Amino acid sequence: MLTTMLAGALLIDSDRRKMADEVKLYAVAGSPFVCRAKIALNIKGIKYENFEEDMSNRSAELLKFNPVYKKVPVLVHNGNPISESQLIVEYIDEVWKGVPILPQDPYEKAVARFWAKFIDDKCIPAIFKAFGPDGNEQSDAEAIEQLQILENELKVKGTKFFGGENINLVDIAADFIAYWLGIIQEAAEKTLVTNDKFPKITVWADDFVNLELVNQVLPPREHLLAFFKKRFGKA
Repeated sequence: MLTTMLAGALLIDSDRRKMADEVKLYAVAGSPFVCRAKIALNIKGIKYENFEEDMSNRSAELLKFNPVYKKVPVLVHNGNPISESQLIVEYIDEVWKGVPILPQDPYEKAVARFWAKFIDDKCIPAIFKAFGPDGNEQSDAEAIEQLQILENELKVKGTKFFGGENINLVDIAADFIAYWLGIIQEAAEKTLVTNDKFPKITVWADDFVNLELVNQVLPPREHLLAFFKKRFGKA
């Protein structure tokens, strides 16, 4: 009788653990914001189910889980949805232990959040403006100015990554600069980042992209190039 009860308890506990580890990601393959979530999941070694979305015909599940912004990525853990890529990365870091993504020191953690927010609020918008239909010398200069701030931060740190010898929240937030920006430059036939102007960013980008846990979730380069040629290429 006791053996049967113990077996039943173990089965229930096992089922609970499986439920607690149920992880789903609503995604679009070409999105750098989705890749942030995938990189974080890879760092922690978390298995997840990927649901590819058609953003012109969003699924009922996506609209249910992210009714406010109606966009990807959305991480669903044990039925609970989390939206916004940086929040997802931080959630993953808090829930699953192991290799840390954010610094443990409160001050260093705040600094990492500052730079990640800087990338989203300043760098990425400036880059898109420079390559967009209204791009001009002024918008190019603005994008270069923001990238120079990142270049200087890497120079001051003197480390391989923003996170030191290992990537952290800031590196993950900058995945667009590491991979997507070079493809956009080729598609638009306009170069803002060169080895001479940005030696630190150039080396950092190569090191970041060549990490196995990063490289295995990046979308195929040829697909992105074709997409951006239609968007940014010269007529």
